[in-house]
Amino acid sequence: MDNLALLIPLAPFLMVSFIVWTKHQTKMAELRVRETAEKAAQYASHTSELEERVRVLERIVTDKGYDVASQIEALRDARKVEALIDKREQELR
Repeated sequence: MDNLALLIPLAPFLMVSFIVWTKHQTKMAELRVRETAEKAAQYASHTSELEERVRVLERIVTDKGYDVASQIEALRDARKVEALIDKREQELR
């Protein structure tokens, strides 16, 4: 009973403390929401830039004037020729 008598005068202070704490938590939540929205906008912008780059690469690769497979084969053939030349030079020494 004595404890209740002590809590009654403290009730307004407890209420004010609770209200201040609640406002603070609300403000912190709003700041987190803004920060999250900004990050989402940055990610969306970055994603759209990457998508555009992929589109350009797809156009380059699928362009009829650009034959990737034949260029890869030409590089392989050039390496084979270089390897044969190196081997013959070593045999001649």
